[in-house]
Amino acid sequence: MKRSLNTMILFLVLFCASCGDTNLSESEFDPNFVHVVYFWLNNPDDEGDRKEFEEALRKFLDRSEFAKTNFVGTPPEASRDVVDDSFTYCLIVTFASAEDQEHYQDEPAHLEFIEEASGLWEKVVVYDAVE
Repeated sequence: MKRSLNTMILFLVLFCASCGDTNLSESEFDPNFVHVVYFWLNNPDDEGDRKEFEEALRKFLDRSEFAKTNFVGTPPEASRDVVDDSFTYCLIVTFASAEDQEHYQDEPAHLEFIEEASGLWEKVVVYDAVE
């Protein structure tokens, strides 16, 4: 089970790495606690909304006390039926521990991001995984 979870996490990182720019490398990747968030924006084709979302997200990630590594990407065009390319943004954040992830939920930078950007999205789905 542990091996398959590690394989899934690595797949997510590699899949999302093909989606856009990243500051996360496989050598930095910390699998202790992985937080994967998919966002569907209300107006995904609106460049102003995308810019506003990206700026709020980058500000949050730059100020987070608990997020160790992060990746932000967009979906490539799906080449197979099993690939879901319906989301607008993918965020992967790693934490040193489940406790750090809990603290992250209530940290001011995270709460400010939600306040600033939640009006821009219609749906958010979160997947958490531990090693």
